[in-house]
Amino acid sequence: MATIYDKTDKGREEISTRKYGLAAKLRPLLVMVDGKHSDTDLLAKVSGLGLGPDSLAELSAAGFIQAQAAPAPAAPPAPAATPAAAAEAPPAEAAPDNRFLAVYQFYNETIKSMIGLRGYALQLKVEKASTLDELRQLRQPYLEAVQKAKGNETARSLRTRLDSLLGPADQTQPASLVDLGAG
Repeated sequence: MATIYDKTDKGREEISTRKYGLAAKLRPLLVMVDGKHSDTDLLAKVSGLGLGPDSLAELSAAGFIQAQAAPAPAAPPAPAATPAAAAEAPPAEAAPDNRFLAVYQFYNETIKSMIGLRGYALQLKVEKASTLDELRQLRQPYLEAVQKAKGNETARSLRTRLDSLLGPADQTQPASLVDLGAG
């Protein structure tokens, strides 16, 4: 039977302050724990990072997450109403989860190195984001901060990398910053 985990107060504090020095490898899993998704769902999302059941056990043993009582199943009416949509949903869902992790890691790796301490507030917003759309909303502030800290060329290069990670749904946003030029 699947277990649903939620963050403890200690887990939320670690996300916002990094007070307890959680291993960077476990951080994406802690961020994704939300009290809604089962351990099976969470592990499927982070399997590419080399995380498994032992990672959840480690977070639990350290007091960052705790198991919840499983909620009553509320899904039975939905499959009967939309069988075709249910058959198409898994491939569409898999890509955003992988993109979420890729964008999340991109922001984590580049904010500190490119923006430094001035990027702390932006880093907190990345940590609080739980969907790809929330990470998309950080695109413009991120690029403006990189441009201010490192200049146009670096901002252009990172914009290209970020846009490729965000995928086609991001093409509706402005393609460039005022001072970045055409590309």
